[in-house]
Amino acid sequence: MPELPEVETTRRGIEKHLLRQQVVQVIVRQPALRWPVPASLGKQLPGQRIEQVDRRGKYILLRTERGTVIMHLGMSGSLRVLARDTPVEKHDHVDIVLANGQCLRLRDPRRFGAVLWTTSAAEGHKLLRDLGPEPWDDSFTSAYLYQRSRGKSVAIKNFIMDSKVVVGVGNIYASESLFLAGIRPTVAAGRISKLRYSRLLNNIQQVLEFALQQGGTTLRDFSNSDGKPGYFKQQLNVYGRAGEACHQCSSAIKQKTIGQRSSFYCAECQK
Repeated sequence: MPELPEVETTRRGIEKHLLRQQVVQVIVRQPALRWPVPASLGKQLPGQRIEQVDRRGKYILLRTERGTVIMHLGMSGSLRVLARDTPVEKHDHVDIVLANGQCLRLRDPRRFGAVLWTTSAAEGHKLLRDLGPEPWDDSFTSAYLYQRSRGKSVAIKNFIMDSKVVVGVGNIYASESLFLAGIRPTVAAGRISKLRYSRLLNNIQQVLEFALQQGGTTLRDFSNSDGKPGYFKQQLNVYGRAGEACHQCSSAIKQKTIGQRSSFYCAECQK
């Protein structure tokens, strides 16, 4: 699944093509995505100009004067800005057609993505209102993590992947951040000290920022808005490296299922 760096890379890639462009048509070829594409989208979005292209967590927000398009890439979705007459392929489900002859096209083979519409404040939408802070928000501090974790027996990896705690720390980046912080992913969140949370917070921000600089992580189902894959995968320390030597101590990287997700760690470097 595309994680925060991939989604932010996509947002940055499409923003320059969409800002101040007028929508003239919405073409929905397959409305049965994760949630049905609302009929109101095709009625209310045309005629509106896209004033902002934002991101909240893993959601991309196209803001207009009348309302906001809320988009999610799901497991396999991608967005492209194309000439409106570009031939349609099998999994091209939604086009937002612009007055300049281009269109924003959602391709989603598994159909776990979403294209929704709200005329209310997007932040109050049921999908967004309970989200935790962004990793770079001023409110995301070690004191915040420490307080939220008190009394929690949940594994630290699951804790930092909880979007109500902090958004955007998906499976890959949680594994990488915990490795750099020297914290084993199975340790109970409530047992971690404020000092270790301070180190973990810095590593979360560092890993996500570096991934953004590299264009996101190359996944089987993802390439960015220019059709180019990310490059962060070349820099991974533990994720996907089960049985390989740790870059720090040469011990074999271990794999364990935590919360139905494959987790990777070094038993020597992470305690």
